[in-house]
Amino acid sequence: MIVDCGVYSEGLRHDLPKDPETVARTIGADQEAFGWVGLYEPSEAELARVQELFGLHPLAVEDALEPHQRPKVERYDDSFVMVLRTLWYVDAEDAVETGQVSIFVGRRYVVTVRHGEGAPLTTARQDLEDRAAVLGHGPAAVLWAICDSIVDGYETVAEAVEVDVDEVETSVFSPERTSDAERIYTLKREVLEMRRAIAPLREPIEAFAHGAVPGISHEAAPFFRDVADHVIRVSDQTEALDTLLSSALNAHLARVSVQQNDDMRRISAWVAIAAAPTMIAGVYGMNFHNMPELRWHYGYYAVVALMVVTCTSMYAGFRKAGWLGPS
Repeated sequence: MIVDCGVYSEGLRHDLPKDPETVARTIGADQEAFGWVGLYEPSEAELARVQELFGLHPLAVEDALEPHQRPKVERYDDSFVMVLRTLWYVDAEDAVETGQVSIFVGRRYVVTVRHGEGAPLTTARQDLEDRAAVLGHGPAAVLWAICDSIVDGYETVAEAVEVDVDEVETSVFSPERTSDAERIYTLKREVLEMRRAIAPLREPIEAFAHGAVPGISHEAAPFFRDVADHVIRVSDQTEALDTLLSSALNAHLARVSVQQNDDMRRISAWVAIAAAPTMIAGVYGMNFHNMPELRWHYGYYAVVALMVVTCTSMYAGFRKAGWLGPS
């Protein structure tokens, strides 16, 4: 659906009907104005209508209808299209959900096509409309506001994931037995989803920051330097989270291996203790007539005492060696 349509000139929004036809007609008559048309999960008919009004490239329109594109910037004649992945975090499920925003930037128009629930652009639009000096830079200002809003969302998601990574680290190194492998794998998969959204942005945002992209004036370029800094920071944070999770997984597997070895030692120690009286009883259960002390009156008591002494001595030895817990 069409979320909002606006026409801007000299940093101010015109009070006009909110439809693409009005935007296209107004910017055609006013050479100083530019338009911003926002769409949310549009149908093919709705996007075709906007395509015809603003001359959007058909290949870019086709990509905008598919919400699973890689972040990128592509030029088409005197315009370009930027695709961004939006992120939001579902803490209860340790899940990073993704959406997509395609931004068509021409000399005097911006068309945004959004998919997914994350990163609504209403706040970015309102904040930008309150800053006439910034809005005066034209379509580049709209592109900056959108990039800034989405990258801020990346930082929010990274901070939420970092909290869960800290919880996993605490659990892995706690004295209690825990099963953290599944959650670690889940978080690593979500961090990978973050990297897919963030890493491809470093190069195009740097290009915007240096004014190396036609359509982004040198006056507007400094605004993108702050966005580029945030992209680098959140990208480094994502890499660090992935490294921490890998280390936590290795530590967890090492602890499981040590715990299994401890369990095997305990089992072996108790089997050895149980085997000693079994062996003694087996010897005196062979029923040979000429066995020594077979008819001794105190033989039974002596054998039981021998079993007790042997088991006690073995228990003390294993305990001292740490096979049955701390010495």
